[in-house]
Amino acid sequence: MEAKELGRQDFPELKNDTFLRAAWGEATDYIPVWCMRQAGRYLPEFRETRATQDFFSTCRSPETCCELTLQPLRRFPLDAAIIFSDILVVPQALGMEVTMVPGKGPSFPEPLREERDLEHLRDPAAAASELAYVFQAITLTRQRLDGRVPLIGFAGAPWTLMTYMIEGGSSSTMAKAKRWLYQRPQASHRLLRILTDTLVPYLVGQVAAGAQALQLFESHAGHLGPQLFTKFALPYICDVAKRVKVGLQEAGLAPVPMIIFAKDGHFALEELAQAGYEVVGLDWTLAPQKARERVGKTVTLQGNLDPCALYASEEEIRQLVQQMLNDFGPQRYIANLGHGLYPDMDPEHVGAFVDAVHRHSRLLQQN
Repeated sequence: MEAKELGRQDFPELKNDTFLRAAWGEATDYIPVWCMRQAGRYLPEFRETRATQDFFSTCRSPETCCELTLQPLRRFPLDAAIIFSDILVVPQALGMEVTMVPGKGPSFPEPLREERDLEHLRDPAAAASELAYVFQAITLTRQRLDGRVPLIGFAGAPWTLMTYMIEGGSSSTMAKAKRWLYQRPQASHRLLRILTDTLVPYLVGQVAAGAQALQLFESHAGHLGPQLFTKFALPYICDVAKRVKVGLQEAGLAPVPMIIFAKDGHFALEELAQAGYEVVGLDWTLAPQKARERVGKTVTLQGNLDPCALYASEEEIRQLVQQMLNDFGPQRYIANLGHGLYPDMDPEHVGAFVDAVHRHSRLLQQN
């Protein structure tokens, strides 16, 4: 389906645009907050909903994705929703088999081993049509949100997707993927181009379907040093942003803010701030004040409480949030964790985090 056709939707009027205004760098009355993996296994209702379906069957059910996306908003006054999906639907759309093994994570029975394996990947132009179920989930969720908060769409960045496709799953070293970078640089660039060519229409399609912001997850940035990152990750991160913006314009769609989250990519913070994204997400290893000094006020920052801080008492969570907000400042900032929520976290402590952001940020504004 063409983006222009998808984009002809009548959605309820947005009632809370604080997240979007912060993303665009506009003034806000308080600091908006959402959590990566806010629709997750830490919620009993999430586990109950997911109990009868395997992971990727869940991802392919628009109705279930919608329900999972909305669950955290019924509990917490979050300022944004993020569609329930997974970054690995893209390799699936390219024709690779991916399963989710309980207790282990994603598994590719036949990972990419040789350059000739790239011949078996589906044409990027055809891959977006394989992802119609994501677009349907976004449209359904946008309708059911009824304008309460904006809806974020997302995808994995090319290098991160490449690691899974070559490693065949999770890895502590990414040695197989990095071997490609050193031994098969041309093949690596070819694969990264295929992924970029797939991601652009996928992300444009998400906006056409109703997404009001987009986040690109470069989850494995930290496995690359500055040189490899500059050569094999950053150019494609930049290309995705540039081409998505052009694609939205060509489809007659309004621009949406884009967020880049490159975990452990602190060595490239200045480059990421100039990569074409309105928001740069930070993990918890970066000091907020130093990050702000390095990027200036040209972009909005997002983050970056250590997720494990939510194991602390509610009182300590409030103190940690207060310090974080003081360090980031009240404007050009979106509060979040420095990574996703973990399955064993107490929902009450997630609520304490969200509440602390709202309470302290309003005090900051008054001062």
